[in-house]
Amino acid sequence: MIRTRVYRHGVCEHKDFAPEQISEYLAEDDAVVWMDVTEPTQTEFNLIAEEFSLNPLAVEDAVSAGQRPKLDHYDDHVFISLYDVELDRATGGLDSVELSVFAAPRYLITVRKNPRFDMNEVIQRWDDTGHLAKHGVGFLLWGLLDVVVDGHFETVQRLDDEIEALEDILFDDKPRSVEVQRRSFELRKSLVMLRRVVLPTREVLNALMRRELELVDADLMPYYQDVYDHVLRATDWTDSLRDLVSTILETNLTIQGNRMNEIMKAVTSWAAIAAVPTIITGYYGMNVRIFPGAGSVAGGVAAIALMVVGVAVLYRTFKARDWL
Repeated sequence: MIRTRVYRHGVCEHKDFAPEQISEYLAEDDAVVWMDVTEPTQTEFNLIAEEFSLNPLAVEDAVSAGQRPKLDHYDDHVFISLYDVELDRATGGLDSVELSVFAAPRYLITVRKNPRFDMNEVIQRWDDTGHLAKHGVGFLLWGLLDVVVDGHFETVQRLDDEIEALEDILFDDKPRSVEVQRRSFELRKSLVMLRRVVLPTREVLNALMRRELELVDADLMPYYQDVYDHVLRATDWTDSLRDLVSTILETNLTIQGNRMNEIMKAVTSWAAIAAVPTIITGYYGMNVRIFPGAGSVAGGVAAIALMVVGVAVLYRTFKARDWL
């Protein structure tokens, strides 16, 4: 699937035209072309690379999966690798979609390896800020980066919500230690993956904001600075959430230890209480009858009375010390 647009003098002049017309528009000095390609085959990508004279190394990176977010400079264009991320609330896992971007003063090419990333949101961002379209490719690239970084920020916020829910489970009256541990490891893994995406994206924006690049002019700089601030906040938030998950795991272990201590106190107390009648019955059950009331009803009553009194005294003592 291929989508196209051409801008001239800050106005979107034509949409969804045939890719064959791109060469005609690029021959005109005042035209800026955008093309979006979804899941291209190797043959289709080779045609695109030939049409725009893309560097073979950039093409190789775009075709290969698993590139880290980065910006590479070439003679007449730059290659940018980005990731859109989304949190699966059911599993706590992170779903990512890789985006490859080729940007030059006259064109912007976006390559999506998975159609899950909705380009309509980017187009809507462009249409809502049409007064910036006169800035050409820098404007188009800003709209794309703004949507991608907003996705990072929303994902961090959802992870924060999930961790808050995990804190409620942590102090639940009913022990749910296994669930807390499993969920903590899932969220921590997602946070690590998210940090691997967000942190390099900060470097991409930092490179774009350098004055030697011709894609971003002075008028667009505040807009890129705003996106850069969002990336910084997402990075700091991710780091703080990672520390919070580690704290939750440590707290869970501490709570487990405390609950085990409470159980051991109760078991030990009941064992001590049970030992009293055991001792008395053992003493009265000796073959040598040397105690008062041996072999009589009075002796049995005395034994029962001693057991009741001893158990009552120990129970009150343990209860007063909060051992039971």
